[in-house]
Amino acid sequence: MAETMRRLDRQMSQAETEDLLRACHYGVLSMNNTDGCPYGVPLSYIYTDGRIYLHCAPEGKKLAHIRHDDKVSFCVVGEAEPLPDKFSMRYTSAIVFGTVSEVDEHREKEKALVALIDKYGTTDEYREKGRVYAAESLRTTVVLRLDIDHLTGKAGK
Repeated sequence: MAETMRRLDRQMSQAETEDLLRACHYGVLSMNNTDGCPYGVPLSYIYTDGRIYLHCAPEGKKLAHIRHDDKVSFCVVGEAEPLPDKFSMRYTSAIVFGTVSEVDEHREKEKALVALIDKYGTTDEYREKGRVYAAESLRTTVVLRLDIDHLTGKAGK
């Protein structure tokens, strides 16, 4: 259930929040570990089609925790600038709440990996090599899809 943001004067619109998700380079995926403690890990990601896609190795803590409890949050921070004279900070951030699952469907998995390559690729040569690498690693790479239940964006000025 979505909670109301306390500082509505800082709430970003849906469009601004989605723009921030598209623009940021990494976010922190937070989940409950198998002992019930919080666990957060910074990851590269892609926001497309109203979902967040991540990738990882076929085993490890992240997958164990997600398989234990698929409810997660994902946070990105865009602009962040201290304002010492105001005892404050200028910032933009977004928090996503939802469920995460492993993508099994070949086309969706490949599309997500190519989107990641295109996002982080700085040259056409890199993107071309990345697409070949992604195609070759489809069997050994896990793609995760975060389906968004609730999304908020906040900006401090």
